[in-house]
Amino acid sequence: MDQILHFIDSIIVKYNEYVGGYLLLIMLVPTGIYFAIKFNFLHITKLSHAIKVISGKYDKKDDTGDINHFRALTTALSATIGTGNIVGVALAIYFGGPGAVFWMWVTGFLGMILKFVECTLSFKFRKIHKDGSISGGPMYYMEMGLKEKFGPFAKIIAVFFAFATILCSMGTGNMAQSNSISDVLKSNYSIPTWISGLILTSFVLLVIVGGIKRIAEVTSKLVPFMAFLYFASAITVIMIFYNKIPDAFFLILNSAFTGTAAYGGFIGSSFIITLRFGVARGLFSNEAGQGSAAIAHAAAKTKYPVREGLVASVGPLIDTLIICSLTAFTIILTGAWRVGIKGVGMTVEGFTKGLSHIGMGTMGPHIVAGGLIFFAFSTIISWSYYGTRAAEYLLGSKSIKPYRYVYGIFVFLGSIWGIDIVWHFVDMVITFMTIPNLIAILILSPIVKKEAKKYFKLMEKDQNKLF
Repeated sequence: MDQILHFIDSIIVKYNEYVGGYLLLIMLVPTGIYFAIKFNFLHITKLSHAIKVISGKYDKKDDTGDINHFRALTTALSATIGTGNIVGVALAIYFGGPGAVFWMWVTGFLGMILKFVECTLSFKFRKIHKDGSISGGPMYYMEMGLKEKFGPFAKIIAVFFAFATILCSMGTGNMAQSNSISDVLKSNYSIPTWISGLILTSFVLLVIVGGIKRIAEVTSKLVPFMAFLYFASAITVIMIFYNKIPDAFFLILNSAFTGTAAYGGFIGSSFIITLRFGVARGLFSNEAGQGSAAIAHAAAKTKYPVREGLVASVGPLIDTLIICSLTAFTIILTGAWRVGIKGVGMTVEGFTKGLSHIGMGTMGPHIVAGGLIFFAFSTIISWSYYGTRAAEYLLGSKSIKPYRYVYGIFVFLGSIWGIDIVWHFVDMVITFMTIPNLIAILILSPIVKKEAKKYFKLMEKDQNKLF
């Protein structure tokens, strides 16, 4: 079995190194820059309006949808605020050096406008079922939006994306998360991975059978709590080393274009590796351009696609530009990035070193473990929703229950498998979703432009009615 897994892993690694990684670089950043210019940086200029919408100021009871703006955002955030914020950042720095953080920032900034475009389209082309429930996502705007230009080929693209979403739900939203949970429980508390896997699988299945409303109910409580806990701990460490912040910024910016190794040797020694790992881990963190969040935001209660697109644009700001930065500065300021520990151990080292200055060093492993468990668990349950929507699109509603059981099996497999093959698989399947989605939103962007003009014109004409 080990030989088979090693063979499969070697093929996946070659794809990531020579195909997938470069496709992302060619597509993701240029597409983000193009949209930022095309839409006049509205993800920044309209940020205050987006925050007001999230706060519930414009919620109306008669709006069609499953969940309000806040819960749509927290559901999407719970799928992205996870392992990527703790382990992903550490892996990016380990392989790409501190400069990878800069490219994570770039991916997060451009990810805001990418989320705006894809989530506006997802809401525009969402499907309302007879029972009032809603399905949406890239597969729907691919099939309906591209049909006029590409005919039957539009359906093929949509089917491929839906299948890729199922694969990604098993990897990005499932195994990467359960693997990190079992890893930190084993390293910190000596709990065998198979025991962690069984317990985690049981809890996941208990939650996901409730569908989007139960998922939203759980995540709307988990996300603010876990974000505050992790935020407060990281801020404490950063404040302890406040005098080193300018040096850390200089190191990140300088290394972004020179490629400073994270730990000796050749790893992270070239600019292209720094760029590739920064973009890859940034994408894993916020999933902008991947199309996953568009599935959750399609269920929001509103009449205006652009309004939900603006809400979605806040996701990468919170996820990558704020939370990932906290992890990165904790690792860099404390010098943990020089120790050469791969994965969650680097983050643990950063918190332990930092908090030891105020006599709380022993709390470091527990804070990281607690944050990781909450982050990763919420990601697992949210991604199950994405997978069920994709399964429903492909095979109908009868496929939802079998999918959930298979999903539970992969939670367990992720817990017991090695970290390398899990993350290699994640990097591969992310490209299967992202590349076709980026192509689709580029083609359909004129529709978003038209919707944006209409929305902001209404905003100017009758603020009392709309706002």
